[in-house]
Amino acid sequence: MSAALIAALLCSVAAYIHTQSNQPSMRPENPVADLVWRGLAYASLIAWGALIVRGYVRGEWANATAALLGSFALNWYIGHYRGPKPTWPGLSMFFAVAGLGLAGYSLIYE
Repeated sequence: MSAALIAALLCSVAAYIHTQSNQPSMRPENPVADLVWRGLAYASLIAWGALIVRGYVRGEWANATAALLGSFALNWYIGHYRGPKPTWPGLSMFFAVAGLGLAGYSLIYE
């Protein structure tokens, strides 16, 4: 399993959780934390797309397809079985930081 696949999954879940947390009770109370979370979510979405496109451009279609379908499956699982939780902002930020770190590693060394 490549770092790009794990990074794509983490970035996808981070962006998805941010998108699903549109109620004020599901967002951080601190406006600065909310702004940081929004920035991390957008950066995660861009990194996710870049990893998928890079996989197809480099001819690694199996990894790119696995990342794409795995992202859809993981987002579906989070949305349907886990449901909204008050810990989502922190979890999303953690996934975003870890995913962006792995994406950077993957883009540089893989």
